[in-house]
Amino acid sequence: MFLTLCKSKLHRATVTQAELHYEGSITIDSELLAAASILPFERVQVVDIANGARFETYAIEGNAGSHTVCVNGAAARLVQVGDPIIVISYAQMTPDEAARHHPTIVLLNADNSIRETLTGDRTTPIEILSESL
Repeated sequence: MFLTLCKSKLHRATVTQAELHYEGSITIDSELLAAASILPFERVQVVDIANGARFETYAIEGNAGSHTVCVNGAAARLVQVGDPIIVISYAQMTPDEAARHHPTIVLLNADNSIRETLTGDRTTPIEILSESL
Protein backbone atom coordinates (compact mmCIF):
# COMPACT_ATOMS: atom_id res chain seq x y z
CA MET A 1 0.00 0.00 0.00
CA PHE A 2 1.16 3.54 -0.76
CA LEU A 3 0.12 6.76 0.94
CA THR A 4 0.11 10.15 -0.77
CA LEU A 5 1.70 12.89 1.34
CA CYS A 6 2.69 16.50 0.80
CA LYS A 7 6.26 16.43 -0.54
CA SER A 8 6.75 20.18 -0.60
CA LYS A 9 4.99 23.48 -1.07
CA LEU A 10 5.49 27.07 -2.03
CA HIS A 11 3.50 28.90 0.64
CA ARG A 12 1.87 32.23 -0.32
CA ALA A 13 3.33 32.67 -3.77
CA THR A 14 1.89 35.72 -5.52
CA VAL A 15 0.41 35.29 -9.01
CA THR A 16 2.40 37.60 -11.30
CA GLN A 17 0.65 36.70 -14.57
CA ALA A 18 -2.36 34.76 -15.85
CA GLU A 19 -2.11 33.73 -19.52
CA LEU A 20 -5.40 32.27 -20.78
CA HIS A 21 -4.23 31.54 -24.34
CA TYR A 22 -1.43 29.16 -23.42
CA GLU A 23 -1.52 25.37 -23.51
CA GLY A 24 -1.68 24.97 -19.73
CA SER A 25 0.54 24.62 -16.67
CA ILE A 26 2.00 27.02 -14.12
CA THR A 27 5.27 28.78 -14.88
CA ILE A 28 7.39 29.21 -11.75
CA ASP A 29 10.83 30.79 -11.30
CA SER A 30 13.31 27.89 -11.52
CA GLU A 31 14.94 28.95 -8.24
CA LEU A 32 11.60 28.55 -6.44
CA LEU A 33 11.05 25.15 -8.05
CA ALA A 34 14.50 24.01 -6.91
CA ALA A 35 13.93 25.30 -3.36
CA ALA A 36 10.73 23.24 -3.14
CA SER A 37 12.19 20.21 -4.96
CA ILE A 38 9.52 20.47 -7.66
CA LEU A 39 10.65 19.15 -11.04
CA PRO A 40 9.66 20.58 -14.42
CA PHE A 41 6.47 18.85 -15.61
CA GLU A 42 5.73 17.55 -12.11
CA ARG A 43 2.04 17.49 -11.20
CA VAL A 44 1.11 20.11 -8.61
CA GLN A 45 -2.02 21.30 -6.86
CA VAL A 46 -2.64 25.04 -6.72
CA VAL A 47 -4.83 26.61 -4.02
CA ASP A 48 -5.89 30.25 -4.40
CA ILE A 49 -6.05 31.80 -0.93
CA ALA A 50 -8.06 34.79 -2.20
CA ASN A 51 -10.99 32.86 -3.68
CA GLY A 52 -10.66 29.23 -2.53
CA ALA A 53 -10.18 27.79 -6.04
CA ARG A 54 -8.19 24.55 -6.24
CA PHE A 55 -6.85 22.97 -9.38
CA GLU A 56 -4.16 20.59 -10.59
CA THR A 57 -1.67 21.27 -13.33
CA TYR A 58 2.03 20.74 -13.96
CA ALA A 59 5.00 22.99 -13.28
CA ILE A 60 7.22 24.49 -15.95
CA GLU A 61 10.44 26.40 -15.35
CA GLY A 62 10.48 30.16 -15.50
CA ASN A 63 13.61 32.28 -15.67
CA ALA A 64 15.81 32.07 -12.58
CA GLY A 65 15.51 35.14 -10.38
CA SER A 66 12.42 36.43 -12.21
CA HIS A 67 10.07 35.65 -9.28
CA THR A 68 7.53 34.63 -11.92
CA VAL A 69 4.42 32.69 -10.94
CA CYS A 70 2.22 32.58 -14.05
CA VAL A 71 -0.94 30.47 -14.26
CA ASN A 72 -1.49 29.37 -17.86
CA GLY A 73 -4.37 28.04 -19.94
CA ALA A 74 -7.91 27.49 -18.69
CA ALA A 75 -6.78 27.70 -15.05
CA ALA A 76 -5.95 31.39 -15.66
CA ARG A 77 -9.71 31.98 -15.25
CA LEU A 78 -9.43 30.75 -11.63
CA VAL A 79 -6.89 33.33 -10.41
CA GLN A 80 -6.19 37.06 -10.56
CA VAL A 81 -2.80 38.73 -10.76
CA GLY A 82 -1.82 39.52 -7.17
CA ASP A 83 -3.66 36.56 -5.62
CA PRO A 84 -1.71 34.67 -2.96
CA ILE A 85 -1.56 30.95 -3.76
CA ILE A 86 -0.10 27.74 -2.38
CA VAL A 87 1.60 25.34 -4.81
CA ILE A 88 1.74 21.80 -3.40
CA SER A 89 3.62 18.77 -4.69
CA TYR A 90 2.86 15.27 -3.48
CA ALA A 91 4.76 11.98 -3.28
CA GLN A 92 3.63 8.41 -2.84
CA MET A 93 5.41 6.41 -0.20
CA THR A 94 5.10 3.32 1.92
CA PRO A 95 3.73 3.65 5.46
CA ASP A 96 7.29 3.24 6.81
CA GLU A 97 8.57 6.05 4.59
CA ALA A 98 5.56 8.20 5.50
CA ALA A 99 6.24 7.80 9.22
CA ARG A 100 9.66 9.45 8.76
CA HIS A 101 8.67 12.00 6.13
CA HIS A 102 8.70 15.77 6.64
CA PRO A 103 7.80 18.05 3.74
CA THR A 104 9.81 21.02 2.58
CA ILE A 105 7.88 24.26 3.03
CA VAL A 106 9.15 27.35 1.24
CA LEU A 107 7.68 30.52 2.74
CA LEU A 108 7.57 33.39 0.28
CA ASN A 109 7.39 37.16 0.58
CA ALA A 110 4.81 39.11 -1.45
CA ASP A 111 7.40 39.64 -4.24
CA ASN A 112 7.99 35.84 -4.46
CA SER A 113 11.41 36.05 -2.88
CA ILE A 114 12.17 33.27 -0.42
CA ARG A 115 11.62 34.34 3.17
CA GLU A 116 12.45 30.99 4.78
CA THR A 117 12.68 27.30 3.94
CA LEU A 118 11.38 24.88 6.56
CA THR A 119 12.49 21.25 6.65
CA GLY A 120 12.44 18.39 9.12
CA ASP A 121 10.55 18.86 12.39
CA ARG A 122 10.17 22.59 11.70
CA THR A 123 7.53 21.87 9.06
CA THR A 124 4.83 20.83 11.49
CA PRO A 125 4.10 23.63 14.01
CA ILE A 126 1.19 25.79 12.91
CA GLU A 127 2.78 28.80 14.61
CA ILE A 128 5.46 28.93 11.93
CA LEU A 129 2.95 29.03 9.08
CA SER A 130 0.68 31.50 10.86
CA GLU A 131 3.61 33.94 11.00
CA SER A 132 3.47 34.18 7.21
CA LEU A 133 -0.08 35.51 7.14
